[in-house]
Parts: sequence; C-alpha cells; structure tokens
Amino acid sequence: MTNVPVTRPAARPDIKALNEAAALRRARREMLSTLVRYGLLAIVGLVMLYPLIWLIGASFKTNQEIFTGAGFLPHAPTAEGYIKGWQTSTPYTFGRFFWNSFLIILPKVIGTAISCTMAAYAFARFDFPLKKVLFTSVIAILLLPNVVTRIPQYLLFRDLGWLDSFLPLWVPSALAGDAFFVFMLVQFLRSLPADMEEAARVDGANSLQTLIFIVVPMLAPALISVCLFQFMWTMNDFLGPLIYVSSVDKYPVSLALKLSIDTTEAFDWNRILAMSVLTILPALIVFFAAQRYFIEGISAGGRKG
Repeated sequence: MTNVPVTRPAARPDIKALNEAAALRRARREMLSTLVRYGLLAIVGLVMLYPLIWLIGASFKTNQEIFTGAGFLPHAPTAEGYIKGWQTSTPYTFGRFFWNSFLIILPKVIGTAISCTMAAYAFARFDFPLKKVLFTSVIAILLLPNVVTRIPQYLLFRDLGWLDSFLPLWVPSALAGDAFFVFMLVQFLRSLPADMEEAARVDGANSLQTLIFIVVPMLAPALISVCLFQFMWTMNDFLGPLIYVSSVDKYPVSLALKLSIDTTEAFDWNRILAMSVLTILPALIVFFAAQRYFIEGISAGGRKG
C-alpha cells in the first residue's frame, strides 16, 4: 500500500495579536505626533511670551543690571522700581492715574455695550427706510482710517467746549461710534434663531422688552467680547488722551508712563518697567477671566445661521 504524504495546513496568523500590534503602532504614532505638536506650540509660546516674562523680571532689577544681559531672573531683586515709580515725578501718585483710566474706561465700555447692542439689533431684526444705505456706511467706516477723522473730531469737540475733559473719549462710543462692534454684533445676531423673540412678541412683549430679556442673554458671549476689546483698547490708548487731555491731574496711565521718561537726562528704567507691569496687569486679569466667553463670542460671530 502506497503511503500518501499528508499536507498540513499552514498556521493561520493570530488576527487578535495583529490587531493589537497595529493599534499599538497607531497609538505610538499619535502620541509622537501629539508630543511634537505640543512641543512646537510650547516653543512658539515661549518665544512670544518671553518679552512679557522679561518685562516682569526686569522690573525687579536695578537700572544697571537691565542692560547687562537678556536674562529675566534678577540677581539681586529689588522693589525700588515699584516704590519710586508709584510716587511719580508729579504731585500725584500712580493711583490717581489709574483712577483717571477707570473714569474713562467704565463709561466707554458701558456706553459701547448699550449703544452698539441697540444699533446691531435694529440692523439685524428690523426693516426701515435706508437700512441698506446706513449699514453700508457702517461697513465703509470700518475701512476708514481713524487718522482721517482726528481733525474734524477735534474741531467739533473744541466748539462744544469739551477739550481737557473725558467727554471726547467716551461720548462717541456711547453713540455707537465704534463700527467694528456694531458689525460684530450684527453678525452674531444673524446666527441666532428668531423663534424666541417671536414667541415673546406673541406674549405681548414690546421690542425693548424682547431685546433686554430675550436677546441680551443670548448675546452675552459677543457682548463680553465687545467689552473686553473696548477695555483693552481704551487701556492702551495713547493718542486719544494725548489730543484731548492737557491737565496732568486728568492723565490716564498711558500718558502717565510718558511722564517718567525724561530724554534730557538719565532716568531709571526699572520705574518705567514696574509701572508698565502694573498697567498691563488689569487687562491680563480681565482677559483670562473672560477668556472662555471671548473665544465663544469671536467664533460664533463669524457664523451665520
């Protein structure tokens, strides 16, 4: 009897082991990609934040040490810059200038929020004569450089007797003079459904009640973004107060920093850097406190539902 060779089937690969190996390789690639992305972000972030870090560190250095190296850690920390800088070279302390900035910022932010909300609500929800013409003019103002309007505005405020006061700085904003904010809120309102507003009108609410109780709560992220923008821009505004405010006792912090710089003789840079740190501190605190709403307002304002 002839012996027939028996062919054994090839061993089948372990599918489960292969899948686990492939999943492990994918996980490693994803981890490596994540590490590379976050590493690059950390490097770029450090490069962008280093001037701010150096500013904080240099404010605790002596005037001589500031120019000896680019490192941000002081060898012999001192608070002399903050003490002398707060006193200033005027009869007023820096607290007076912070108070003046507050007197400018608070009415300007509140006026901007109220006036721009009402103007944007009218453009987004109502039909009225010359609506397209007026909205086109708002867009045109966005493209108009501010320097073009400086002289006409100055002549107008001079004739009104508003020079050397805070009125020229916040009255235009209280009258929806910031076209960017009006446009931003209009875009945000267009992304919101009008169902709740129509239901409120059916229940007997008028337009003002609908705006206050229905629209404003939904508009909160965009309004916070508007207020945050206005706060930071006003805090950093130098040209506006320089043009309209001439009395030292009415100077905001942006002008008060210039008082510490005397180009005719040597001055202490640590005093200027220390007061610069205090000046940007409120803007940083407000920004990080409202960061979530700020990002939500900016992202939603670019969509149209």
